[in-house]
Amino acid sequence: MSSFFEVTTPVNDEWLEDNTGRRRISGQGVMLFLYSVIVSFALILVVSKNFETPEQILAEEQLAEEGKRVNEEKIAANNMTLPEVYVDENVTEIESFDNPTVEWTVQGEENQPEVKDEVLIVEKGDHFIGILQRLGMEYNEASQITSALKKVGYDVRSLQAGQKINITKTVDVPFGELLSVDKIVIEPSASVKYIVTRNEDEKYVAEAEQQELKNENKTISGTIRNSLAATMRNAGVPQSVVSNFANIFTYKVNFRSDIKAGDTFRVMYDRKMAPDGRVVKNGNILYAELNLGRRNKITLYRYKDASGNVDYYDEKGMALKRALVRKPLEFSSARVSSHFGWRRHPILKQRILHSGVDYAAPMGSRIYASGDGVIQRAQWAQGYGRYVVIRHNSEYSTGYAHMSGFARGIKPGVRVKQGQVIGYVGSTGRSTGPHLHFEIMKNGKKVDPLKIKAATGANLAGADLRKFKQEVSRIVAMVEKDSKLASK
Repeated sequence: MSSFFEVTTPVNDEWLEDNTGRRRISGQGVMLFLYSVIVSFALILVVSKNFETPEQILAEEQLAEEGKRVNEEKIAANNMTLPEVYVDENVTEIESFDNPTVEWTVQGEENQPEVKDEVLIVEKGDHFIGILQRLGMEYNEASQITSALKKVGYDVRSLQAGQKINITKTVDVPFGELLSVDKIVIEPSASVKYIVTRNEDEKYVAEAEQQELKNENKTISGTIRNSLAATMRNAGVPQSVVSNFANIFTYKVNFRSDIKAGDTFRVMYDRKMAPDGRVVKNGNILYAELNLGRRNKITLYRYKDASGNVDYYDEKGMALKRALVRKPLEFSSARVSSHFGWRRHPILKQRILHSGVDYAAPMGSRIYASGDGVIQRAQWAQGYGRYVVIRHNSEYSTGYAHMSGFARGIKPGVRVKQGQVIGYVGSTGRSTGPHLHFEIMKNGKKVDPLKIKAATGANLAGADLRKFKQEVSRIVAMVEKDSKLASK
């Protein structure tokens, strides 16, 4: 049996013998040979295809399936139809960007510049141009604002620590970068404020706006529960008025023993109001009243006499007799750390006369004038440190030593009122700690402040008394009117 790879030998008539006696194949034999080779190669390919491994067959099938799926998706995409659009025949206008019916959102709109208001507080050591540069302004722009303010009468060098500057600015939202300062408002006092704005030429211009203040009287009353000061503050009386009220009655009332729960007070004081209703300043007490039990009512009225002196009088024009205050301190609970008399000095280490009384008090506590008078001395005095002397009359003077500083305006020749701040507790000079060294001089001789008593004050008479009684009638009418309104 012949195999597929055998080639049949040509028959005799397919071979030719030449004249040399050698045999050669004929053309018909060549063709038959080539045909046999081609058929054999084709059979080999068929056989090899039939003997592929299962893995090869599976891979080919998966490849065919993937090609079929991709082809179907393309056909589906090409055959997809657009959704039908229904147009309302009643609509006469078609929505467009020129005539939108919805709010279109522009990409990046959330990053548009933003206008912000900010309140800056001037700190110690700040200067105006430096404040603006910290905001991000260029020096030239800040200098232009300074010049604009100067033209309307405001010198930026007068800025005080704690003062407010209102700024309106435009910033780049993503980065917080300053784009422009659009408005600046400075209000150095209650009666005037300065406004700086940018004009159309992007130049800064300033204007001064005067504010008319309104005078108003305020009456407050209450029943004392624990202490007078706490009751007054709870009733809404400003602290400055509470302090003045206590000073007025210092010589009439012992606040530790005379005042009891159930007693009442009433006070009328003036104040200045801004146009927006803001209280700018609480002023003087015009009327002060204390009811200490049923039969002990004390009423005092403020009056300025023909000579310009201001004092408090009762309804008959009798002056409030004022003794020199023995503890002229804001810190009323200050303890006596050293009495008047001979002692061994803690620094000098020798026995000398301590010519006053020492009150230990916190550094910076306010020191008051012990009585009305004229400043004779306000300067450094060696071991006394910063020292003030007040002459009250031809008989009495008082001295205040070791101050940390003098109050504004305190200098020789200045007239002061009792209770007026003249300086602050310190430890200057020969001192071992913050305290007030307080002295009283009678006819030039230093005496014990805790034992001496001195009173001043003159009663009203003549034209002053007649005018005072008219003032009393006016004040009483105002107090009664305010009390009726408050009770409704």
